[in-house]
Amino acid sequence: MSDASSPDASAGEPTEEAAAGTSTTGEPEATPLRVEGLEKRFGGITAVDGASFVVEEESLTGLIGPNGAGKSTTFNCITGIHRPDGGRVTFEGEDVTGLRPHAIANRGLVRTFQIARELDEMTVLENLMLAPRGQVGENLGYAVLPGLRDQVVEQETDLREAVWETLEFFEIDHLAGEYAGNLSGGQRKLLELARALMVEPDMLLLDEPFAGVNPTLEEKLLDRIHQLREEGLTFLLVEHDMDVIMENCEHIIVMHQGTVLAEGDADDIRSDERVIDAYLGGEV
Repeated sequence: MSDASSPDASAGEPTEEAAAGTSTTGEPEATPLRVEGLEKRFGGITAVDGASFVVEEESLTGLIGPNGAGKSTTFNCITGIHRPDGGRVTFEGEDVTGLRPHAIANRGLVRTFQIARELDEMTVLENLMLAPRGQVGENLGYAVLPGLRDQVVEQETDLREAVWETLEFFEIDHLAGEYAGNLSGGQRKLLELARALMVEPDMLLLDEPFAGVNPTLEEKLLDRIHQLREEGLTFLLVEHDMDVIMENCEHIIVMHQGTVLAEGDADDIRSDERVIDAYLGGEV
């Protein structure tokens, strides 16, 4: 992989690469997420060992690899669940390495989890109402003082309208009053993605969003993801279903033993002998 650092700009007219929106390293300039030399160790075990890659803007990028390849740990390091032992994570040009999860999410980099983490004893509607950033009602003074309470009511009215639009988008508006703990596995996945969307992210990291989801709901989730990408959202997707990855991701990153083994489109990955030997174990 090319050196991820930006070269010095030369004087005079822009280069052909710059005019085409590409850096002189050969990487597109529109790369909201950049991971450089990421490392994470747990005692004597190295889970991530110098992983480097970029994710292009408005792309659906797949991150694959066998169990133990370091995919989830990489996700956790990117989103602040784990603090990396080395390397750097840059989002929208800002170094976010080691920031707390809420600080990273507030910058527009949001993730979902393999096991949905909904609030079981709250309704679907209430789960979504909690998600948006910057709610004035979270300030005690605004919540109780008569002169400020009107601002809370006004914002919550607007939020409720946005929540209903999101519920309708994911076709779970009929579940608005249902407790989240009563939902099926597939419905929880829809709720998880809907709740992440309410944060108004610029990029979503999806950790096995289709695990345990029936084919009908899987198709619905994929439709929503593609629609959101067309509207400008960027995705990085961890998924074990190779058909989903090969048929939906225009760029695929393969991890093996904590590092990036290969990158490319589906045809590149299908024909890469290193990937076949290390992960796929035969023809894709």
